[in-house]
Amino acid sequence: MKLKSILTSLSISFASFSYAQEAAPLQISGSVDTYYKYDFAKVPNIGTSFANDQNSISLGMIDLALKKTTGKASFVGELSFGPRGQYGSLLNGDGTDDNSFHIQNLYASYAFTDKFTMTAGYMGTFIGYEVISPTGNYNYSTSYLFTNGPFQNAGIKGAYAFSSKVSLMVGLFNDWNVYKDLNGVSHVGAQLTVSPVEGWTAYLNVLSGKSAGAVGTGTILDLTTSYQVTEKVKLGLNAADYSVTNDGGGYSGAALYVQNAFTTAFSLGLRGEYFNWKGVAGESDEHVAALTLSGNVKAGGLTFIPEVRLDNGSSSDMFKKKNLNPSKNASQFALAVVYAF
Repeated sequence: MKLKSILTSLSISFASFSYAQEAAPLQISGSVDTYYKYDFAKVPNIGTSFANDQNSISLGMIDLALKKTTGKASFVGELSFGPRGQYGSLLNGDGTDDNSFHIQNLYASYAFTDKFTMTAGYMGTFIGYEVISPTGNYNYSTSYLFTNGPFQNAGIKGAYAFSSKVSLMVGLFNDWNVYKDLNGVSHVGAQLTVSPVEGWTAYLNVLSGKSAGAVGTGTILDLTTSYQVTEKVKLGLNAADYSVTNDGGGYSGAALYVQNAFTTAFSLGLRGEYFNWKGVAGESDEHVAALTLSGNVKAGGLTFIPEVRLDNGSSSDMFKKKNLNPSKNASQFALAVVYAF
């Protein structure tokens, strides 16, 4: 009996040791952000996703992410609290959201082999260059491409790495931005990732399906790529086309990103974007060109982002002047503070 007890204790100890070897510690990360924005027409003009308050010191969000890996299994859970995280939230699947928080990510993954992984849950979208969290973007204000595309996708996907330079993801997804889709699984998507040389990665993305109430099937074709030219200079590009059948409209556009790090603590970045809204059922297209100059001043986990933005539209009533008369132009200044941990 004594020998049996010793062997049992050794077995438990060995199993606990093996588990400890395979289980990585829980990772906690996140961010907080706040901003001041002033529109030179003294009215809120540029209606992209975030930083819309005029002449106000306003909140962004508190973002908290948890990640853990045990053997071949892993999970990610990310919650946000505040206006930036709540924007466009459609958690109930019917256009309403009764929560004081927003789920940014909630998914689990399993690596069947070194090359093949399956993931299921609610995930930040694979479409586009920019993301919801301000720590994932260089500019604080967001592009029209980001605002008009999906924010998140709920679904199941599989990813296979053919080599260190080429991988493919294919998945089935709900409608945009909802984890409870009243229409059920309605979209199919794929992403081809290519890294031809060190410092250069390109993503070729497609997402297609019919949204609730849509007149036809919508398909996004998206190219996202970035290239670290030198230690100081980085280039980025996002080009996309979204078309809905049966004259259902859509959009197309491209954004170019150029960033230069003058020192480890100071850099400047310029985003130039052209965006076109496709007319619905014979209506005329409308477009806008936007130029955004942002600085990043870093001190530890803190980043100050002073930003100037100029937008020029094709329609005379796209923006407003100080006297509230229509205008084709808009301009704004913003100063954001982002802390990442």
